[in-house]
Amino acid sequence: MSKYETYKPTGVDWIGEIPKKWEVKRIKRIADIYRGASPRPIDDERYFDENGKYSWVRISDVTAGDTYLLKTEEKLSELGSSLSVKIKEGDLFLSIAGSVGKPMISKIDACIHDGFLWLKSPKIDTKFFIYLLYADGIYGGLGKMGTQLNLNSQIVGSVIIPIPSKSEQLTIANYLDHQTQKIDRLIANKKAQAEKLKELRQIEINNAVTKGLNPDAEMKDSGIDWMGKIPKNWAVKRVKSICKIVNGSTPSSSIESYWDGHIIWATPGDFKNFEHTIGDSDSKISDEGYKNCGTSLVPIGSIILTTRAPIGNVLIASKELCTNQGCKSLIPFRINSEFLYYYVSVSSIQLNVLGQGTTFLELSTGNLSTFKVPLPPKKEQEEIAKHLLVRTTAIDKLVKNIDVQIEKLQELRKIKIYEAVTGKIKVNAYVETTA
Repeated sequence: MSKYETYKPTGVDWIGEIPKKWEVKRIKRIADIYRGASPRPIDDERYFDENGKYSWVRISDVTAGDTYLLKTEEKLSELGSSLSVKIKEGDLFLSIAGSVGKPMISKIDACIHDGFLWLKSPKIDTKFFIYLLYADGIYGGLGKMGTQLNLNSQIVGSVIIPIPSKSEQLTIANYLDHQTQKIDRLIANKKAQAEKLKELRQIEINNAVTKGLNPDAEMKDSGIDWMGKIPKNWAVKRVKSICKIVNGSTPSSSIESYWDGHIIWATPGDFKNFEHTIGDSDSKISDEGYKNCGTSLVPIGSIILTTRAPIGNVLIASKELCTNQGCKSLIPFRINSEFLYYYVSVSSIQLNVLGQGTTFLELSTGNLSTFKVPLPPKKEQEEIAKHLLVRTTAIDKLVKNIDVQIEKLQELRKIKIYEAVTGKIKVNAYVETTA
């Protein structure tokens, strides 16, 4: 890939040097910027109509989509759309909250709320513009930091962008269409491979904890529809007969002395940070906090289970710890911890069936106590657990390798976009030699 003959500095950190004939302008000079609007209150049924003319764009619609907005989950009524901001097919809009900085081109008539900006009638090619908005570093240091990065019309309007000639814009956009589509296909294939491995992992666990490792074992009906047959020498027990169930609790948040102690206090939010075992937490409580709430310490080897938002995430305690009310602990006394961990890890559907609630599902101690578990002889439990540790470790390693490949492809995608839209490579030379 060649470069342009001469470059000039822009004085803009994220851009650096650009080809000598290119210009730089602020976004507000090349597009009219309008913020979206929401009818209020947003949950009023009068504002929605499944047969309405205008689709209602939510952040989730943008997160799930790619370059083009093809559909949304909801539509607005005539009244609702009159209180929002309407965009038409071909219009470019940008999320400024949630999936911050994600641009899309609408392929439908739609309305956007105040989490979006409409970049109306740009004076540059729309496809080139969208690649510019995808460029790495374009919003660096400009967003207002709160719990997350947020943009607004003033910030976006002040962003300086490089602008080549109209013909170069079209050439760059076509080049990037070709390059990103190739990379996106590779990423999609890698993700599909990872999903198949994850499905295989679940199948292997499910078969081992319900059918055992001996394919010739004599079987019997388990009495549980979803489980089917189990080996003849296995039993089926309720959780309450093989484990002690321990509830979690939260010390008062208004008493500072209850917090920042040495006692690990696990919550559902901690589960994203661990695989298989948990031995730390984002939050810890003091001895005083522990004594003044209803939580209890559970020993190493206890099964820590999320029982709300969501139900069914599971880890094994690698250190003594306690939990909040979003988790329950199972202290095994008639079952191998590892075997129980693997069984629970493939039982989220069954656990959710036991959940109750209107705003969100929660698994009560009473309902959890009725959860049925297959119980092989102790030696067989240990053999199954060891077998699954080997198999899941091998599969997890393959998945992680694929994840690394995906990250490299995503980084390559960013690099190609950045180099092309800032003129670090001469794209028209590429097109001429590959046409």
